[in-house]
Amino acid sequence: MGKFDDLSGHCAIVTGASGGIGSEFAMQLAKRGCGLILIDINQERIDSTSRKIAESTSVVPATLILDLSRDGADRSIEDFCSRSGLDPDILINNAGIFSFRPVTETVGTRIDTFIGLHINAVTVLSRWFAARRAETGSGWILNMSSMSCWMPMPGLAMYASTKAYIRVFSRALHYEMKDCGVGVCVACPGGIATDLFGLPGNLKKFAVAIGVLDTPERFVRKAIDRMLKKKKQYINGWLNRFSIVFVGALPTRARMMVKHRLLDKGITR
Repeated sequence: MGKFDDLSGHCAIVTGASGGIGSEFAMQLAKRGCGLILIDINQERIDSTSRKIAESTSVVPATLILDLSRDGADRSIEDFCSRSGLDPDILINNAGIFSFRPVTETVGTRIDTFIGLHINAVTVLSRWFAARRAETGSGWILNMSSMSCWMPMPGLAMYASTKAYIRVFSRALHYEMKDCGVGVCVACPGGIATDLFGLPGNLKKFAVAIGVLDTPERFVRKAIDRMLKKKKQYINGWLNRFSIVFVGALPTRARMMVKHRLLDKGITR
């Protein structure tokens, strides 16, 4: 058994935990014996995730329904921890949204949610948690960015730019908290076979088979291990690491092809 295979006595906050990568983080942590505080905006889905974890492991998660894009999320979580007698030492900022749409065609409330969820919530929760754990000299933060943070592509302006913020913020916080014993890791996954991007099931299976997409199980397992080792960043797969250079070198003509062939034809989400 590895050093971090048994997380009994630890407690993790997982945001956006009702499905996809978030629920996989919760399940894998529970299988290692880690206590859980699951946070999401969807009551029905978070209850379903909690039941599955309780039925499959020895962990009974605590759940909190909360819109993290609104002000005061850190105070709400602090109050919840105090009322529940929970002392989390792991924070996984996973909650996020995605869309493939021009900025000018994105409604204002959607833009507000991008900023509120990817920038404000990640900043506020990381700050709150880091200060809290610095007093104890231990703790771990994992913030979910994306490979798109290196990809200024048409249609991804809001998603990519806010994910770029998460990466830069987390890398800087990693160094700020290093002397305090609090690890801060940012994960920048390439494509993951979840429902976030709206791909049909058969296309997801094909993409996993040829290595374009990673499975949630494999990605999450490695991300947790990197976080617990207090690494500063995790990018899954050599293809994704290579693509950072490749995409960065794309000429304007190639980027405009994305706009003309996808955005201009109304293939948006």
